Amino acid sequence: MTHPTYTQQALSRYNLPCLKRIAAERGVTPTGDKRAAQTWVNAIITHQSTQLQKIDNQAAAQAELDNYIVNQAQAVAPEPLRIVEISFAHHEYYADDKLVASISHDDNHLTQRWVVMVNDKEVFRANTLMRCDRFICTYYKDGSLPVQEKAEVQGSRGAEGKNLQQLSPLPLCASAPMLSSTENQIMAHIFNECQNYGFEILDDGIYNNKGVKLGQVGCTDGNWWIIQGCSDQQQYSNSVYDAVRSLSMVDVSTDGKSIFDEYILDQPLEQLTGNKLQRLLERAELVTA
Repeated sequence: MTHPTYTQQALSRYNLPCLKRIAAERGVTPTGDKRAAQTWVNAIITHQSTQLQKIDNQAAAQAELDNYIVNQAQAVAPEPLRIVEISFAHHEYYADDKLVASISHDDNHLTQRWVVMVNDKEVFRANTLMRCDRFICTYYKDGSLPVQEKAEVQGSRGAEGKNLQQLSPLPLCASAPMLSSTENQIMAHIFNECQNYGFEILDDGIYNNKGVKLGQVGCTDGNWWIIQGCSDQQQYSNSVYDAVRSLSMVDVSTDGKSIFDEYILDQPLEQLTGNKLQRLLERAELVTA
C-alpha cells in the first residue's frame, strides 16, 4: 500500500491522536516520550526516509541488473551478417570484415544448384538461394557454423572494380520497401511471403505442400506480376503480398484456374459451398482493390 509523504512542517500541524493514526498506518512505533507530539513526528519522518532509501536502492539495483543483461546479450549475440553480392551466382557473408561463408551456383547439378562454402569446402546444398541463406544465418547465430580460417576480406579484393551491392541481412519483411530491383531482393520478398503459406519455391515455379504447382510470381521494372498454374498468361499485381495470396486461392482441382474463374465460367453463386464462397469474396476483394 502506498502512503502519502509528509514534511516535517506538515506533520507539526497535526494533533497527537492524528499523528498516532498516521504512524499506525505505517507500522511505526516511536521510542521516547510517547506523550509528546514531536516524538511521533520524528518517528514518522525517520520511517519515511528509510522507505525512500529502500526504493532508491531497489531502483539502482534494477538499473544495474538491466545494464548487466544488455551487456551480456551484446557479448553473446553475434553481429548481424553483411551480405555482399559479387554476382547473381556468388554471394559472400561477412561478420564485420571477416568472411563467414559464401554461396555459389553449381550449373552442373540437376536440382540442388545452390551451395554454401566455408574454407573452400561444401557444407550445405539446396535448390534455392533462400535456403542457403537461412542455413548460414541460423547456424552462425547458434555458433555451429564451421569457422572460416581465412581472415582476409576476400570480397573487396576479388570484386575490385565491380559495383558491389551490399544487402541487409535476410529475411526481409514483406512489407518493407524494395531497396533495389536485383533478382536477389525480389527472391527474398517472394520467399518470405511463400513461407507464410507453407509454399515451396522451385526453379520452375511455386508449389504447395502437396507438390502441386500453383504458378509463378515475379517483378519486372518494379511491377509485380503473377502467372497462375501452368498457363502462360501474366497478370499484374499490386504487391508481392497480393500476388502470393492469389496463388493461395488457386483451385488445383481445376488445372490452375482460380475458383473465381471457375465460378464466372461454370458455377452459379447458389451452388458454391461456404468455403468456396468465402474464398471467392476474398478473390473479388483482390481484383477490385
